[in-house]
Amino acid sequence: MAKNGAVLLGDYVACDAFCASRPLRVVTHAHADHLYGLRKSVKCCEKVLMTEATRDLAATLNGSLKLADPSIQTLEYGQVFEYGDERISLVKADHILGASQVLVEDAGGIRIAWSGDFRLEGTPVVDCDVLVVEATYGRPSCRRNFKVDVRELLVSKVERNLRGGSVYVFGYHGKLQEVMQMLRQADVEVPFVMPERVYDVTKVCEKHGMNLGSLSLSSDKVGRQLLDNNLPCVAFYHMNMRQHVGLRNSRISVSGWEFSKPCRQIGEREHLIAFSDHSDFDGLIEYVRLSGAKKVITDNFRSNGDALAKEISRRLGVSAVSMPKDSGQMTF
Repeated sequence: MAKNGAVLLGDYVACDAFCASRPLRVVTHAHADHLYGLRKSVKCCEKVLMTEATRDLAATLNGSLKLADPSIQTLEYGQVFEYGDERISLVKADHILGASQVLVEDAGGIRIAWSGDFRLEGTPVVDCDVLVVEATYGRPSCRRNFKVDVRELLVSKVERNLRGGSVYVFGYHGKLQEVMQMLRQADVEVPFVMPERVYDVTKVCEKHGMNLGSLSLSSDKVGRQLLDNNLPCVAFYHMNMRQHVGLRNSRISVSGWEFSKPCRQIGEREHLIAFSDHSDFDGLIEYVRLSGAKKVITDNFRSNGDALAKEISRRLGVSAVSMPKDSGQMTF
């Protein structure tokens, strides 16, 4: 793990950030903290590997990136890319559309994996010798041991609030579209309204198989009429717009940073739903256990990996360290 967040696997691969000494770059998914140095990777690396959905989402979220460049190669899950004496493949991760784990196998059969961001329930565990694992919710306090189905709770909250008119939902790209899909699968048929950036991401998700029904831009005539007249619809906005729109409407924020209650009132007409696309602490520990890894490295760049490394060693008896440290980088 390099100081800039690059996860270095084997001799050739850098994941989720640029590394000048590595000919291959892998992008696990299209969230900003996994796209560091992508423009430089496209220019300098021999190949930049990702799923097709991740390529399309990254191009939508950063239109200046030239993702039609011949250095970019998309891989299906399970497809093997060979470079030198190593075999690189992507494994599905339950996070956002197109998200993947990375597996590198060397000539001696040593299997080295990077989990990327994931939610355990829909993520196949990679059997490996060395594991680099995310640590977003790596503290023992980060547990969601709720006795209710958070998805059902979210759907019912939206349905109930629609009786009073428009409902605003705030979240991050990828998670917003997952909420849209959940609502459609629960037969919520009102129009979905959203600003241009959320709309563009949503159209990519539809291209890759999500069926999200009637969509309107908040800036067009239909969208404005729905919102201005407080008519039944669901408006989807990025979390950074929470303080700017829908201030007098029913509002729902979806976030994984809630562990005390599955649903908590945070304003006069606003609730926080504890819905996450990351594993909680128990999920992280369980993934490590099931992987069979003999050595574990926790991501100390995107989150505080120190606590998780200590708990892995204590609970599982597995050698675990957090990286990067101030002293430099570590390669596996």
